[in-house]
Amino acid sequence: AGDPQGPVGVPDSSVPQDWEQRQEEDTLLIERILLLVRNVLHVPPEPAEEQQGVDGDASVHDRVLWALHISGMDDLLKFLASAQVEQQWALHVLEIISLMFRDQSPEELAALGQGTAGAEHGEDTRELESLRQRELAEKRARALQRPSRHSRFGGSYVLQGLKSIGERDVVFHKGLHNV
Repeated sequence: AGDPQGPVGVPDSSVPQDWEQRQEEDTLLIERILLLVRNVLHVPPEPAEEQQGVDGDASVHDRVLWALHISGMDDLLKFLASAQVEQQWALHVLEIISLMFRDQSPEELAALGQGTAGAEHGEDTRELESLRQRELAEKRARALQRPSRHSRFGGSYVLQGLKSIGERDVVFHKGLHNV
């Protein structure tokens, strides 16, 4: 009942195959598919053919990348790149990814990654700056409205011409109106 082989020794297609138990043919098939994707992406662009389209038109390379995305191949490549048990395909996947980004400059990629995030960050920064300015203005207004507290200590005064016990001038620690 649990035998994946049919009665004559032919594999039964109704029993799902465990991919950890791959046969040599499956491994070769995966490698051939990865090499095919690499070879398709490796085709250099033809400038004459690229200029025939409208300026905003996607290049052939971009259309191939879009087809890979629609087919789900990009998700499979991400899986192969991140799965620990699929390390044998790491260099193939790395080469495919580098070919995917071959026409892009690092500045363009960084700007795309920050597209909405960069705009939102700038908006957040402006909003925070306006809140900070408003808070400082309120703080200044409160400082002007608050009556200044009077210190009980009015200062020290030296009364010249009036001698103390030690033949020095008198030092007075209260306001002069009580003298």
